This record gives sequence, structure tokens and C-alpha cells, in this order.
Amino acid sequence: MRLPPLLTAGARVALVAPAGPLRGSEELDKSIANARSLGWEPIPGAHVLARHGYLGGTDAERLQDLNTALADDDVDAVWCVRGGFGATRILPHVDWASLNRRPRALIGFSDVTALHAAASTRCELITYHAPTARGTLSDFSRTSLVRAVAEGRDPCGRAESARAVREGRAFGRLVGGNLAILAALAGTPYAPDYRGALLLLEDVGEPAYRIDRMLTQLRMSGALAQIAGLVVGHFTEATPGNDLSSETLDALVAEAADVARVPAIVGIPVGHIDDQWTIPLGATAHLDADTLTLTVQLS
Repeated sequence: MRLPPLLTAGARVALVAPAGPLRGSEELDKSIANARSLGWEPIPGAHVLARHGYLGGTDAERLQDLNTALADDDVDAVWCVRGGFGATRILPHVDWASLNRRPRALIGFSDVTALHAAASTRCELITYHAPTARGTLSDFSRTSLVRAVAEGRDPCGRAESARAVREGRAFGRLVGGNLAILAALAGTPYAPDYRGALLLLEDVGEPAYRIDRMLTQLRMSGALAQIAGLVVGHFTEATPGNDLSSETLDALVAEAADVARVPAIVGIPVGHIDDQWTIPLGATAHLDADTLTLTVQLS
């Protein structure tokens, strides 16, 4: 897997909305401010404020912004302004050839998982599961992001609040992201390569029975049989009447880990939360469930 060039001061960063829409110009202003606060030059896509129902513009508009950024050799990174839904719709038409020819950082999470997965198999490129551009960059999140994309250093470490649900140690490539998107990609040409991987999972608004169903789908598709470890973040904002306790989540992950016979931890700082680790998907890492530590190798 190739590491894209690190981002230096003055890096030109395209701001695109490949999935859901921004709520208004104030969220674009926040995205621009976040990029500038990191010393980067933001380049908003032509349709970044577009809206088409629950999508950030039509498929053609969202695809145009993304492909324009990928084809521009002066663009050093693509930072998705938000997640939502819609990235899977454009996967067959993304200009993967340009990204393969001129690797650059791809940053975002949630629905952006679809782009991460496809980029890993089509371009053999490390991409960054990280806060979206419109998000609030806490000191914790900012430090991890900078370590990954600007310094090329381990952005993770010990997850102080995590829980080990199956002990052990494992080494492998980091793959994954949003559980719903990974389940949706199962059986498609855009599913990630799970062989020997440390599988990262997070999600939002999902009750226990849906998490169970999606994990079962990954098991039945053969994905869980191939992994080396499970690294699970936060599952937040369960639907009313379908509260998700940490005990229930732990039990579901433990069951998946037992099926896969791999070590697993739950509650690392990843997901729809303010304090997030940036996870370099495709990079090799060491999981120590006994010490609740994830160590990423970027050099």
C-alpha cells in the first residue's frame, strides 16, 4: 500500500461533498476555516453547496467535483465535507486512474468509507478515516490528524476508555470504517480486501438488531473468516426505543470475534464523536487487546 505525499503548509485541499448535503453556507465556511487553520489552501468544489433531496447534488454534480479534484495535479488532498449517503452511487464512475497516477490524501469518514474501500483495492493507496471538513476539530482530533497526514507519524496509541472483549495481539492492514457501508459493499467489486486485516468498525443511529444483522452479513460473506483482529469505535445515537448499551455492543462484537477467532477491542476514539483518531486505512498496524493499544506504522 502506498502512502500519499504528506501535506505541508500551503497544500491545496479540495473540499467536496460526495455523499450528503451541507446544511448551508455556514458549514462550508467552517470547512474552509478548518482547512486554513491547518495551514492549507481550501478549494471548494463547484457543487459543494448543491442539494438534490438527501444528496449533496445530483450524482453527476457530486461526481464532477470529485473527479475534477482527482484530475487536477495541483490538488494535494481531497477532504470530504461530510458523510451521509451517496458515495456508493458514484463508485463505478470515479476517476480512479487519476488517483492511481497521482496519489494524494483522501480524508473523511462515515459514508466516505465507500471511497476508502474502493481506493484501497483500485489504487493500493493509504487513505484517512478522519473527521470531515465541516466537523469540530478538537485538540485531540487535530493532533491525530496532523500526525497522520502532515507528519507521517503514528496517530493512535492507547485507547484509555476502550474495552477488550477478546484478548490477544494481531498485526495487519487496517481496513473498514462504517459498518453499514461495509455491509452494503459485501458481494460487490468495491468491498475491501479483508485478508489478514485489522477490521475497523463504527456507526451512528443503528439499534442492536441492525448491528447484529450487518455483522452477520459480514460473517456470511466470508469477510470475518479472513480478518486478523477487530478494532471497534463508537456506535452512537441509537434510535429511540432501541437503546444500545455498551454491554450489548460488547456482546455483539465478542460474538463476531469468537467466530473469527481474533482479538477485539471496543470503544476506541473513532466514530461520530468529537475526539477522533485519524486511522490510516491500508497502513499496517499492531493491535494489543491486552493493553488496549493500536500502533500504526507509517514509515
